[in-house]
Amino acid sequence: MADIPDSKLKRYFSEYAHPEKTKKEVVALLKSYKGLQLEQDTYEFHNGFVKRLANLRGTIRVGYKGLTYHIPVCIWLMDTHPDHAPICYVKPTADMKINISPNVDHTGKIYSPYLHTWSAQHSKLEGLLKVLSAAFSSVPPLYSSRSRAGVDNPSYMRTESGMPTPYNGNAATPGPANNTPYPTQSYMPMPGSNMNSPYPSYPTPGYPGYNPNAAANPQGSMYPPSYPPQPGTAGMSSYPPNMPYPYPQPGGGTPAATPYPMPNPSPAPPTNTGNTSSGTITDEHIKMSLKSAVEDKIRRKMNEQTTQAQEEIEILKETQNELNRGKYKLSKIFERIEKEKTELERNISFLKEKDTELDSILAVLLEKTDVDVD
Repeated sequence: MADIPDSKLKRYFSEYAHPEKTKKEVVALLKSYKGLQLEQDTYEFHNGFVKRLANLRGTIRVGYKGLTYHIPVCIWLMDTHPDHAPICYVKPTADMKINISPNVDHTGKIYSPYLHTWSAQHSKLEGLLKVLSAAFSSVPPLYSSRSRAGVDNPSYMRTESGMPTPYNGNAATPGPANNTPYPTQSYMPMPGSNMNSPYPSYPTPGYPGYNPNAAANPQGSMYPPSYPPQPGTAGMSSYPPNMPYPYPQPGGGTPAATPYPMPNPSPAPPTNTGNTSSGTITDEHIKMSLKSAVEDKIRRKMNEQTTQAQEEIEILKETQNELNRGKYKLSKIFERIEKEKTELERNISFLKEKDTELDSILAVLLEKTDVDVD
């Protein structure tokens, strides 16, 4: 994409905790991921709190069974980035459905160990997108909701120029030369806007989640249907693979697409997705995926137990300190009591001696004879 004006970057990140660091990371990311765009929109959390946040919207390339797909995503950057993990979603179009998996729930929210273990020192947006691409290459997050039967809408295929071309097998003549295959909507509805979106927030520390009861996905999107078919329905989808992401026209113009014939497309080179040459997911891949999920679950459980144990240890240490302070106070009280006891015993002995002395004097006085007054 074209260079982002510095004024736009300053405006988007003016209220961020680390504006310079965030701008530098975003600019570097957009140079590598041409299918993403930097935007700003209002994000609404489940408790009604709203916040103007920058987001990266567009598509990322995902390889699946030797073919390349462009999966639409939206990545919201918290105003504390990179201290807190971003909030990520997939963005299905009206004729796409979410393929629920350990990576994506029914609302489109993306889950990943990379997000759960996000670190401000070691985690990066580019690393996150690489992890998501690898995860989606094993289990695609979206699939087509329409079958081939009775569908007259054009499918999107790859041309030699790399741009998508609408094609209808029944068309006999090309359409007007000035028509393009871009969708008619030039923006993507986001949470908090008047279009309403079904996306909840990612459970990031310090940020409440978005309301999951929002309206269903709105009709229309800037992203064409270019997602892999639903597992188990191969050959039923009307969306051929290997379609690149179409860029919007400058100024927001989006003329309607008219089907016209095209030459036979050249097959795209296989993408290294970790699958076998037959394009199937082997037991080894499933085993590795399950192993990763189990490791992540065990790691989270161990972290919870470790944190709980540390909190209990801190409580016990504080209790021990209080007991030691009480012991010291009691020892001082006992010392004072012992001193007072010794002093009392000494006083008692002194009084007994005086009492004995007085008894002796009194006895002497009683033995004396009476004095004759004459």
